[in-house]
Order: sequence, then structure tokens, then C-alpha cells
Amino acid sequence: MIYFDNAATGGYKPESVITATMAALRACANPGRSGHALSVACAERVYSVRKILQSFFGAPSADRVIFTKNCTEALNIAILGSLKEGDRVVTTVAEHNSVLRPLKFLEEHRGVKVRYAPLDRSGNINIKALISLVDDSTSAVVMTLASNVTGAAPDVYAVRRAIPAHTYLICDGAQACGHESIDVTALGIDALAVAGHKGMLAAQGSGALIMSSRFNPEPIMFGGTGSESFNLAMPEFYPDRSEAGTLNYPAIISLGEGALYLKTRMYEHRDFLVYLTDKLLAGLTQMPFVRVYSRTNPYGIASFDVEGASSEDIADRLSHDYSVCVRAGLHCAPLMHGALGTSGLVRASLSPFNTEGEVEYFLKAMREIVDGR
Repeated sequence: MIYFDNAATGGYKPESVITATMAALRACANPGRSGHALSVACAERVYSVRKILQSFFGAPSADRVIFTKNCTEALNIAILGSLKEGDRVVTTVAEHNSVLRPLKFLEEHRGVKVRYAPLDRSGNINIKALISLVDDSTSAVVMTLASNVTGAAPDVYAVRRAIPAHTYLICDGAQACGHESIDVTALGIDALAVAGHKGMLAAQGSGALIMSSRFNPEPIMFGGTGSESFNLAMPEFYPDRSEAGTLNYPAIISLGEGALYLKTRMYEHRDFLVYLTDKLLAGLTQMPFVRVYSRTNPYGIASFDVEGASSEDIADRLSHDYSVCVRAGLHCAPLMHGALGTSGLVRASLSPFNTEGEVEYFLKAMREIVDGR
């Protein structure tokens, strides 16, 4: 089987990640809840991962690293926890439903005003249009660092330079994290949502919210923290204020190991992934009846459609006849597909652990499917 669905979840985990995760499962206590040796040891390991992620993402301090179960939870904390009644927000049509649905909820229940930046003629986020929508009354700009549909990446630093200093910049890093260096302090990002199970090479159930020193979201979930148990309100300090309930200790350990693995390999992986993606895109572009919506990108994303066939039909053929795993449909990004004028695309998404041979096999399969359409 060939796995080309890495933008949904990474299909390969390094042996160091697997080994560390299994060890965590075998010696797992509740970190921060008890005073016995195993609980203390687990708490120390959790803190060590905070320090790893602080360094990896340029966070101002370890307590600005909030552990979550996925990128979606991180975005919900950032969006629902920071926006108040009547606030104004600018986002883009390229966003995932993990951004669009929290904002829709806030529109309906808190009267938040949301404006959407369009795409430009190349299918990228129109940065000039986005900046023109922002004024002094804008509370936050919420945007992706890389489209999960096309792999297009906006210039987030240009956005930060152009918008008011007081406006929060909240970024969805689901597709970008692990594929490129992201320093939240240098880029002026106030909240970065991290998916552990994709480019970060960690287990499902791992994620993080990386926050600037001024970004202090209200809790959106309430419960035990192991701290201030006498207090019926959530603690005022982070990370406890945003981490109610037992942490997913094995997943957190896997996230730390993934970051350590990438620390010395990220750019080597990036170069090879760009090479593989270019090869795949070039092959698709040469096929009749195939329209390609992606350009060269370091995230391994190649989306396309085939004239006269639904994306679901193409994906089913690839799976059943060729044992190739891809994703079809709207990819939880309905406004992006609307802006591109599609009713769904086939998305092949590679990892640096895929091979040239797998790309060549995929292209051969697609030629046969297109010839027999």
C-alpha cells in the first residue's frame, strides 16, 4: 500500500518516536496530580517537552506552551478564548473548518463581525486585500500558514508588519509545522496552533497552542488541574488555565520526540519533499483532462481534478485498484473550494518518507485511470 494522505495524518513515525511513546505507556502516571515518584517523573517529562517546544517554536517561555489533543482544540482555545462580544475579525476563504466553525459560532452567539479575504488570480490568499480589511477596530486576524487544499502559503510576516500592533495574529499551523522553521516571536504570531500527528511526526491525540506573552485566552473547558484545588475557578496562570483534566502523557512524549527528531533533519526533509512534490505535479500537469490546483510547495500537497469524473471516484479507483491512499472532497475547507470553483478535488499529500518509486507508480496509475475514464 502507498500512503499519500499525509496532510490528513502522517503515515510514518520515526522509531525514536515509537520507542518513547511505548515507554510512556508502560510507565505512565498522572503528571502533576500526585506526589509519588512516578507522578513526579511524568510531570518532569511533560515540562521537558514544554521546553523542547518553546525552543522549537520560539515561544517566550515554557508556560506559553499549552498541550491540546489536536490543532482544532488549539484553534478553539485561541479563537473562543480571546474574542469578546462585538469584536471584529478578519480571516480568509482559505481556512479550514477548525477556524471557520468557531468564528461562525461567535458570529451567531457573540455578535462577532467576521470579514473574509479572497484569493488572488493565482489561487493564493490575497494579502493586499486582507490588509485592506483590517483597521484599528480589528481584534484579530486568523489565518492559515499553509492551505490544506493547495499548499499555498501566505506571507504572514507581511501581514504582521501591516496590521495594527494591538491586533492579535492567530495562525493555523496544521500543515506547516514540522516542514519549516516557525518562530512565533520573530514573526509576531500571538497564537500558533500545532498539529502533532502530521509534519511533527507525533502520535494522534497530540497538539499544542504556542502563545505570545500578551495572549491570555479565557478557558473554554473547566476542571481539575492539580493546582489551586481549593479554588472553584480555573487558575489565573498558564498553562494550567487552559489545561483542564488529565493530559495525554504518551502523546505529549511523542510530540517532544518528534520535535527532537526534526531539529537536525527538517531542512533535509524539506528539500526532498519539494523534489518529490515537483515530480508528482509535473507528471499530473502533462496528463490530458487533469487540472492541477497546487504549485511547488514544501508541504507535499498536490490537489487536482479529472474532467468528467468526481474526486471520490478517482480516489476510490486509486484505493481499490492500485492500493494508493489519497483524500477526496472538500477537505473541510468549503470556502476555499468555492473560491477555486470546484466541487471537490483529489489531494495526494506526500511525506519525506515517501519515495520516487511510489510517485512514479502513482503517476502510472493516474495515466491508466485517465485513459480509461
